[in-house]
Amino acid sequence: MFSDSDNKFASIIGHSPALESVIRTAQIAAAADVHILIEGETGTGKELMAHALQQSSRRADQPFIIINCAALPSELVESLLFGHEKGAFTGADERREGYVQKASGGTLFLDEIGELALSLQAKLLRFVENGECQRLGSHETEVVDVRILAATNRNLLQMIDDGHFRHDLFYRLSVVSVRLPNLRQRREDIPELANHFLRQAARRNHVTACTFGKDAINKLKHYPWPGNIRELKNVCEHVSALLPGEIIHRENLPLDIDEDRLSSHSGYTLPEHGINMESLEIDLIKQALNYTDGNKSRAAKLLGLSRDAFLYRLKKHDL
Repeated sequence: MFSDSDNKFASIIGHSPALESVIRTAQIAAAADVHILIEGETGTGKELMAHALQQSSRRADQPFIIINCAALPSELVESLLFGHEKGAFTGADERREGYVQKASGGTLFLDEIGELALSLQAKLLRFVENGECQRLGSHETEVVDVRILAATNRNLLQMIDDGHFRHDLFYRLSVVSVRLPNLRQRREDIPELANHFLRQAARRNHVTACTFGKDAINKLKHYPWPGNIRELKNVCEHVSALLPGEIIHRENLPLDIDEDRLSSHSGYTLPEHGINMESLEIDLIKQALNYTDGNKSRAAKLLGLSRDAFLYRLKKHDL
């Protein structure tokens, strides 16, 4: 799949068309030294992609600083990012560099960029535009050469429409966008990924690797994987810990994987004698209201309806 010059991406397991297309884009973007936005659902491997991009860039031998924006304490976030001067705030006993200065010449990976407060987005924009930043408590600016990789599982365009993310920052960060496919879009990669995780778990625990039987693989390939690759890895670690060296069959899989909720329908079986749709709808509405002690918003959510659609049904059935 990859030439020797591309082997930094070999840690991203899989050969599905959906994945290969993304990797080809990433390979080109890695060498271009532009800011890159990595998008994808939780558990699709965004941090792994960031590592591959950094290792394939001309900055590979320079600092690689990883920041989880969601984990930054709000009262310290500006200081942590851009540094501070001595006396800038209570407890600032000395001048300190921020993550930006520590990444000088290298790469800054901003994970969960959608969680960054609007006030900090403005300061980050200035830095992304011209490399300028200002330590907390200082009146002087400094220029730092840093490449930014940002990642998110949020819909940033929707956040822009909602007023929660700056459109100018979005376009500065997404000079190139790399969208990782979810596991449902690359089911053919599941056997290869599963065997990789089984071998990995066996090495870590110093046990004989187990293997998946055909029935288990078939179940894994039809499961919806809401947690994506991260969830698959957890399943592999679960069976590896309990059944080292064994062949794993369907019945050995965790209960939530082996539930018969994997078909395309909702799981409800229509009785041979049929149903009364109006009576069923009324009954479900009453149950939802009962579960939520009459809270209409929560009842609507239980039924997968908007509040307006729920209120319409209440009026329709005179409830």
